[in-house]
Amino acid sequence: MPIRAVLWDIDDTIFDYCSADRAGMMRHLRTEGLVDGYSSVDQALGRWREVTALHWARFSAGEVGWQEQRRDRVRMFTGLPLSDPEADAWFDRYIVHYEAAWSLFPDAVPALDLLAGEYRHAVLSNSSLHNQERKLRVLGVRDRFEVLLCAAELGFSKPAAEAFHAGCDALGLPPDEVLYVGDQPDIDARGAIDAGLAAVWLDRTGVGGRPELIRITGLGELPGLLRGESRFGAPDTFR
Repeated sequence: MPIRAVLWDIDDTIFDYCSADRAGMMRHLRTEGLVDGYSSVDQALGRWREVTALHWARFSAGEVGWQEQRRDRVRMFTGLPLSDPEADAWFDRYIVHYEAAWSLFPDAVPALDLLAGEYRHAVLSNSSLHNQERKLRVLGVRDRFEVLLCAAELGFSKPAAEAFHAGCDALGLPPDEVLYVGDQPDIDARGAIDAGLAAVWLDRTGVGGRPELIRITGLGELPGLLRGESRFGAPDTFR
C-alpha cells in the first residue's frame, strides 16, 4: 500500500531538544549557582542527562505521572528533600531558560514544505499534550500537523503498539499507509515496524549500524526516500 501520512516524533527529530536542554540548564545553573556535589557545569549537565533518562523511562513505563517525573528529577539532581511546590518552582525556573533556547532543526521546515502537498502529517510524542502543543505553536509549525497525540494523555508510550495505532486511528488510516519518523532506533523505528507501520530512523549523529532499519541522517533525505528516488541500503517498502 502507498504511504499516505507521516507520523512524526518531535524532540530531536524536528525540534533540537538536546541543544535547548543543554543551553537552558547551563543558564539555569549559572543563575542558581552550582548544586552541592558538582564541581563544574559540565559535570552537572552530565548528571542532569542521566537523571532525566532514568525518570523519563519510569514515566514511559507508566510508573509515575508527568509532574511526578519532573519533581523526582529535581530531587535526585539536587539531592535535596524538596516539597512538591519547591521542586515545581525549581523546575519552572529551569523551564524559562530552556524555552529561551528553543529552535527547530534547519532541515525541518524545508522537509515539511516539500512533503506538504503529497502526505498528511501528524505527531506522536512520548511527552504531554500541553508541553508539545505549546512548543509547536511557539515554533510556528503547529498548523502543519492535523493530529497531535502524546503519551501523558494516551496512557501508553512508544514503543507500545497501542501508541502507534492511536496515531493511525486518529488519521483514519491503516498502519501500512503510515510512516513513522523518529530519532530513536528502538523506541521509534523498531516500535513502529512492530506495530505494522513503515518507519525511518533519523540518525542525526551518524551512529550507524542497525542495517535492518531504514536510516537517514537528515530530513532533507526524506522526500526522495518517500518518492522512491533513494533506498539508503534497505528494501523500499514504501510503495
